[in-house]
Amino acid sequence: MTDKQRKNIPRQEMREQDPLERIANFHEVPYGYSEEQAVNEALRCLQCKDPKCVSGCPVNVNIPWFTKLVTEGRFVEAARKIKETNPLPAVCGRVCRQEDQCEKFCLRGKKGKPVSIGSLERFVADFERENEEVSIPEIPKWTGKKVAVVGSGPAGLTVADDLLKRGHKVTIFEALHVPGGVLMYGIPEFRLPKKIVEAEIEYLKKMGAEIELNSVIGKIDTIDGLFSDGYDAVFVGTGAGLPIFLNLPGENLVGIYSANEYLTRVNLMRAYRFPEYDTPVLRGRRVVVIGGGNTALDSARTARRLCPEEVTVVYRRSLEEMPARAEEVRHGGEEGVKFRFLTAPLRFIGDREGRLKAMEFVRMELSAPDESGRRRPLPIAGSEFQMDVDVAIVAIGNDVNPLIQNTTPDIETGRGGNIVVESDSGATRKAGVFAGGDIVRGGATVILAMGDGRRAAASIHRHIMKE
Repeated sequence: MTDKQRKNIPRQEMREQDPLERIANFHEVPYGYSEEQAVNEALRCLQCKDPKCVSGCPVNVNIPWFTKLVTEGRFVEAARKIKETNPLPAVCGRVCRQEDQCEKFCLRGKKGKPVSIGSLERFVADFERENEEVSIPEIPKWTGKKVAVVGSGPAGLTVADDLLKRGHKVTIFEALHVPGGVLMYGIPEFRLPKKIVEAEIEYLKKMGAEIELNSVIGKIDTIDGLFSDGYDAVFVGTGAGLPIFLNLPGENLVGIYSANEYLTRVNLMRAYRFPEYDTPVLRGRRVVVIGGGNTALDSARTARRLCPEEVTVVYRRSLEEMPARAEEVRHGGEEGVKFRFLTAPLRFIGDREGRLKAMEFVRMELSAPDESGRRRPLPIAGSEFQMDVDVAIVAIGNDVNPLIQNTTPDIETGRGGNIVVESDSGATRKAGVFAGGDIVRGGATVILAMGDGRRAAASIHRHIMKE
């Protein structure tokens, strides 16, 4: 097929649940590609000689190669090609910000829409799993080295995958009762079905990964204790799960959640299936979500399914500055989520029983850009107003949990308690200890955490093999 013919193929859009139907369930919103759609979308790839999309991917998936396999109908081989560098393709195909990474550099996007790389990644991973074609790569003979991975989120799972393929034994220590980290507790079922995460983790277990659940390193053991137990290196990928609050008057009223608690209750503890699962969550009549990122949209879209009357996202900047993915904002709007931009909370107002009943806000205006490059929001004097609110969800970000740092004083930490590492290796100041993901970056993305994991795994291998 000529480049001209390829350029005439329109971008294939996935079919989705009707908004009026999906707000009554937690089923996944997009249905995924058909085989025909996948082939047509893959044919849009121009097979560039210098594919910038690959360098735009934090784990360097060979995108032209796997898309070419799709055009030939070799879907299982395409999935295995991706897995050479990305152990979680079904996850990344659903939640990665491809528009800011691989697709951002797609040549097709210069004059039109880029190739839908994420949708293709999702398709081939699902095809392999649903057709029971998943195969375990050949694992080399054991090197005699053992590595402890603290945290089973995207960074930790990626480290485990890479080290297992190099012949090392890996034990993952997870604080919660199920593995997966933020993939399990932070992302709603309608965006990332939990069976997908479970299947990806099962793949790692079949490769030889051992997973110790309910294991809080810093409580039941320490980093130094892991070395005493015979581990040759330790990777810390404990994420950033400590919620940030607003510190406003009335924030201790009943009816106020951090997004972390709210999403954990609904996603991990299945509150949306109460009373089948005995994890209640306040549903409310008028819900306000404070924040503008993906977590805020996840919270709002979750609340919309549980609270049919009114859900509003309040954000202090404008739509243009909103960091959430455009797709998530679109989905939220389709589902009836309301948006109040250029608005900031001032205080929470309770009733005589200590329950939230209203909030006071102030309108904002934008001035010069701040250190993030976005225009600074400033309050407009005299613009205060109140809204009736009975459930509020604070989704303004997370800090790192200091447990590891407090029990390992020779690990260097930076502002906010994040672990300091060498950027090209993930090595900390403490010999044999590496780190990556949100514990280093603060709240970031799944694929950036996985990129950290790949770099750290290569460094860990060199360290323990004394290369």
